[in-house]
Amino acid sequence: MKSDFKKIIEWLTYILKCPICGYRYNLEQTKLIDSRENKPQVGANLLVHTDCERCKSSVVFSIAIDGPEIFSVGMVTDLTSIDTTRFKNTRALSTDDVLAMHQFLKVFDGDFRVALKA
Repeated sequence: MKSDFKKIIEWLTYILKCPICGYRYNLEQTKLIDSRENKPQVGANLLVHTDCERCKSSVVFSIAIDGPEIFSVGMVTDLTSIDTTRFKNTRALSTDDVLAMHQFLKVFDGDFRVALKA
């Protein structure tokens, strides 16, 4: 199945256009972020990031392959392909992280210059 991932990405770049400017995606600007094969089914889930060469917008596609059927959902994002790699390799947020942010926001006065220096 992994050899088919490249074919699927090539297919996507051929048929999909940027939702912002309508420019056709370039294969060199399209990267596979994550992939998982579904067993025992014949299928896979892919997460793909691409940048538009014309308007510089970015889109993340979630692609589900179920036998001969392919489902794709795209989302415009401000993440670069470097960001997607960085976030993929970090730990997931924990409930403690969420609670710490909640506590911070309860006392936050809105001054980002002071908050970001800390």
